[in-house]
Amino acid sequence: MTRILVIGGGVAGTTTALALHKAGFDVSVYEAHPDSAEDIGAFLTLASNGMRALAQIDASAAVTATGFPLTSMRVLDGTGTELAQRSLGEADNPVLRYRCLRRGELNAALQTEAAHRGITIRHGASVASVQDGPDRVTAHFTDGSTATGDLLIGADGLNSTVRRTIAPATQPCYAGEYVFYGYTTNTSRAEEADAERITMVRGSAAAFGYAVSPGGQTYWFARVAGERLAADVIAHGTPGRWRDLLMPLLRDDATAAAGIVAATPDDILVTNATEIPTGAPWRSGRMLLVGDAAHAASPATGQGASMAMEDAVILAKALRDAPDTDTALSVYETLRRPRVEHNTTVSGNISRGIHTPSRTGQAPAAGPRDEELARLLEWNSRIGTSQPGVAVLEGGS
Repeated sequence: MTRILVIGGGVAGTTTALALHKAGFDVSVYEAHPDSAEDIGAFLTLASNGMRALAQIDASAAVTATGFPLTSMRVLDGTGTELAQRSLGEADNPVLRYRCLRRGELNAALQTEAAHRGITIRHGASVASVQDGPDRVTAHFTDGSTATGDLLIGADGLNSTVRRTIAPATQPCYAGEYVFYGYTTNTSRAEEADAERITMVRGSAAAFGYAVSPGGQTYWFARVAGERLAADVIAHGTPGRWRDLLMPLLRDDATAAAGIVAATPDDILVTNATEIPTGAPWRSGRMLLVGDAAHAASPATGQGASMAMEDAVILAKALRDAPDTDTALSVYETLRRPRVEHNTTVSGNISRGIHTPSRTGQAPAAGPRDEELARLLEWNSRIGTSQPGVAVLEGGS
């Protein structure tokens, strides 16, 4: 197997392409969006596990050139009382520190790095259908063109076209809350002092979080439990409408949340938290799903992008080390499914209020333990099989 098609040029797709390229495969990326800035309004945090995955494929510098680091977190209740404060992840390692950045900036950084390495990324390539054959798999695009390869990776997100072929019965479902994202430069001096720290507020009616960039811009989010917002409501919403909806949920708390939202003039968006049900199929023949296309979770644990980066490295290693494609995909699924589905479950429970997060305010992502994950991601360790369906790590090279 030499030629791999990656459908989707977002975080999951481009990171997967970088990892596959490093493993020696001929890989091309097909992205429906006409440029790299899709979802530029929303921001995310990359956790240390995601940064570790990037380091294994030599992509750390491309990502740390944008956004800003987060080295600590504090948790407040609605009265402003501090419940906890701790370091975030591997804060003492500059390469592995948490990073806060806009999704569009991350996409652009990864795509620029891919292009620098000679990986083809075709923008404006919207997939109409995929067709698996006995020897090859073909993607059909809406402009009438096609692409054929030995393996097709569906990294086309929550509403994946590839998933509709692999698992037509699988539908994304609402995770029980909607999420606001916003930015403001009207930051108080007290908040500006919170360099490299994210503050999580367990408010009386909403969960709120914020961090301040080195340039003085406050990045914030609010998670609100309730009925799903209708698509037309989101499509026709305005910043003023979102402020009016959110402010009554924040103003009774003695925290900075209401003031931050009130000081945000225009840069506000909202989305429904959505997840893929656990147990859904990930693969069929020469097709495999990764990232949100396979295991989208609500944003409560903040692990979506980092999990996708783990996917990329472990998939590339499995394909590199296994004796054949079918074995590689089986090994990949054996390694990934327990971890990512645990994250989906934990994150969904937090969103639905079924499980109260720890006093640190953020649930653990999922097993394996940190040291086991580090060994699994280590590029020079080999993935093998001791018996059918059981993945193991062999000695480093």
